[in-house]
Amino acid sequence: MSTPAPTRKHTVVIIGGGTGGAAVAARLRRNQPHLDIAVVEPSATHDYQPAWTLVGGGAYRAEDTRRALHDCLPAGVRHIAQRVQRLLPDERQVELDDGALVAYDYLVVAAGIQINWDAIEGLTDTLGKNGVTSNYRYDLAPYTWELVQQLRGGTALFTQPAGAVKCPGAPQKALYLSADHFRRQGVKLDSLQFRSACPTVFGIPFYAQALDKVMDSYAADTHYGSNLVQVRGEEKIAVFESTVDGQKVREEVAFDLLHVVPPQSAPDFIRQSPLADANGWLEIDKHTLRHPRYPNVFGLGDCTSTPNSKTAAAIKSQAPVLAGNLLGALRGAGNVESYDGYAACPLTTSRGKVLLAEFTYGGTITPSFPVDPRVPRRFYWWLKRSFLPWFYWHILIKGRGLPVTHKSREFSAGVPSVQP
Repeated sequence: MSTPAPTRKHTVVIIGGGTGGAAVAARLRRNQPHLDIAVVEPSATHDYQPAWTLVGGGAYRAEDTRRALHDCLPAGVRHIAQRVQRLLPDERQVELDDGALVAYDYLVVAAGIQINWDAIEGLTDTLGKNGVTSNYRYDLAPYTWELVQQLRGGTALFTQPAGAVKCPGAPQKALYLSADHFRRQGVKLDSLQFRSACPTVFGIPFYAQALDKVMDSYAADTHYGSNLVQVRGEEKIAVFESTVDGQKVREEVAFDLLHVVPPQSAPDFIRQSPLADANGWLEIDKHTLRHPRYPNVFGLGDCTSTPNSKTAAAIKSQAPVLAGNLLGALRGAGNVESYDGYAACPLTTSRGKVLLAEFTYGGTITPSFPVDPRVPRRFYWWLKRSFLPWFYWHILIKGRGLPVTHKSREFSAGVPSVQP
């Protein structure tokens, strides 16, 4: 057995150089310019993933979503270009793939979500060819747009797995942008299908009722409780599994275009660690973002147990809370900030309109603007396409902030007329 490499020590170690990790590192350094911080991140690049759906809809360039990681981290922060192998919270250490041990006083876990491509039989071998694509990968989102432009008929399938996924509105957004293109170009499909293992189109009924109308406007055939389990790419056959009268039933569906969203989970090194909850997510208090059993461990973003949608908008609200509480801990103070569960899903219902779903814990409707959020609006398209990318690169991951604008508002029970 080889001897581990010498241990390095940092005051704060952040696992993950994505949205959460970069935002927290920047906030901490802004408050304490000389704070000793290391970010463990194997990638040399940083991606603005919320725009990948737009790339798949022909409304954004893939290369504009990617920047060098060193340009996204604050000056003076150490970048450790390794993967995490194990979390050792009792020793206050992180073991890396090369066997090195990194010690810390405080640990921030912002490792993102693990996309389990191999969980669907045959998927990995056919991605990027045979009409099979996914906006959940940088290199595949342009292929989505290529397929949409080429399609002149047949069957287009869009899938969503059960359980938590990053940006849970993205699976249906892929359908809406594609269907809008087909409509504008006069393309008549034999079948446009949304097949989701979830029970409804969206987890909050207030918004789901409006999104049902959007699906209807495109004549999309919706199948809920339908889980993609196999793809036979060369045959262009997708196999779905559902439960009927307590029995598992499989259905083979021929396709010409298949957009897949695979099952997702917390990264393996979290699921196999003492920091995980019963479902494998990083266990943290949903308000303080602090681990209940290891008070020197914090977490935010997609890898955590907080019961909110896994979106970049959630990190926008989580980052100042976590940074505030960690800085308080460094001063010997208690928790000073509280996260209300805010998340947002800008649902691109067409090329030119967005339905902006905003909510906090418990499904409380908390829009930032005093208008009915169930109505797709052109102004929100500008927010999604132009403002939010600028905000991301220049405000969020730079540790800056804007005033909180979301708040609880009341709206009529009746669903307004929806024009995607």
